[in-house]
Amino acid sequence: MYQRWLWLTFLHWRYEPEAIRGLVPQELTLDTFDGAAWVALTPFKLVDLHPPGLPPLPWISWFPETNVRTYVRGPDGRRGVWFFTLEAARLSAVIGARMAYHLPYRWAAMQVTRTGESVSYLSRRRRGFGYGRTDIVVKPRAHIEAGELENFLTARYRLYVMARKRLYTAPIEHDPWPLQQSAVVRLEQNLVQQLGLPAPQGAPLAHYSADLVIKIGGIELAG
Repeated sequence: MYQRWLWLTFLHWRYEPEAIRGLVPQELTLDTFDGAAWVALTPFKLVDLHPPGLPPLPWISWFPETNVRTYVRGPDGRRGVWFFTLEAARLSAVIGARMAYHLPYRWAAMQVTRTGESVSYLSRRRRGFGYGRTDIVVKPRAHIEAGELENFLTARYRLYVMARKRLYTAPIEHDPWPLQQSAVVRLEQNLVQQLGLPAPQGAPLAHYSADLVIKIGGIELAG
C-alpha cells in the first residue's frame, strides 16, 4: 500500500525495558538506546492511500491516524516497529488493516488541523473500541539534521505483528524523515496508560515532519 503521512508528530518517552518487556512477544527483542526502551505516540494525517496501480479514492483514502509503538529486533536481528495500538478515523481502514496486516487498529473520532504555527490532534475512540483519547497541540520549529538518537527512533523500515501465535513482518519503505524540532503546547492522552504501562514521566522528546511518502509491503512470516 502507498500512502503519504502529513503533519506528523513524534512524541517519545524513555522507559525501563522491564516495564515494556511483557507487552512485546517473546519472539522479539526490545531495541534499546543507552539502556532505555522508548515508547512513541505518533499522530498524523494519512492521505493518498492506494494499492499499486490504482489511484487514491475520494474520502476513503485520507483520514487522521495515531499510533503507539516501541522498537524491536526480529529473530534475524533486523530492526523494526512493534505497534501496541493504532487509531484511525475510517472504519473501512480499521477493518482492512486488521484483516490484511493483523494490526491492532481501533476506530476513533479524530481531527488533525493546522492553524498558523500550530498543529492540533484530537482523538476519542468510538463506542465498542475501548476508552482512549488524545488532545495534543504542537508548534513545529527549526529543521534539524538527524543524529544517532533521531535515526534510532525514526529510521525504522519494518513492522512486526503476531497472528495465530506466529510472528509476521512487512517492509516499510520511505526516505529519511525531514525532521523539525517541535514545542509541545498541550499534551493530554491516556493511550499509553491504557496499555498497562505507567504514565509517561516528564516532557517527551518531540519532533515534527510535514510530509513523507510511505510504501508498506506485503506481510510474510518472520524468519
